[in-house]
Amino acid sequence: MESTVAQDPRAAAAPVDYQTEPSKYKHWRVSYDAPVATLTMDVNEDAGLRPGYKLKLNSYDLGVDIELHDALQRIRFEHPEIRSVVISSAKNRIFCSGANIYMLGLSSHAWKVNFCKFTNETRFGTEISCRLERHDGRRRVRTCARLR
Repeated sequence: MESTVAQDPRAAAAPVDYQTEPSKYKHWRVSYDAPVATLTMDVNEDAGLRPGYKLKLNSYDLGVDIELHDALQRIRFEHPEIRSVVISSAKNRIFCSGANIYMLGLSSHAWKVNFCKFTNETRFGTEISCRLERHDGRRRVRTCARLR
C-alpha cells in the first residue's frame, strides 16, 4: 500500500557526526593558562550544521553545542591542572542570542527534540561539574562553570 503522507525532506538529511576535536572547531577557541581555561565563543554565522540559516549574534545550533560539549569534556578529562573555566565571547557587546530560531523553524519535530536533549544535557553536565570535587594529591579542588 502506497503512503499518502508526504515525506519531510529534512528527515532524510545526512546523519550527524558527534566526533570532533579542537583543530576542527568552527565556533569555539580554547586556551589554557593553568589553573584557568578560557573558552571563547566566536560563532561562524556561515557554518551552520544544516543549510538554510545563518548563526547571527553568536546564536547556536547543534554544531555549536557539539563543539562546546567536546571542549568541556577535554578540559575535564585531559587537563587535570585546570580548576576554573572562563566562558566568554569574541563578539563585541554580545555573548549569545540563544538557540537559532531559523534553524528550529526549518527542523522536524524529532530534530528539535534531539537538539534540545543534547543542549540541555551539555549545560546540565556543566552545572553538575560545579558540584564535583576531585583530589589532586594535596587538596580537594572544586571546579565550576556556568552557562547562563
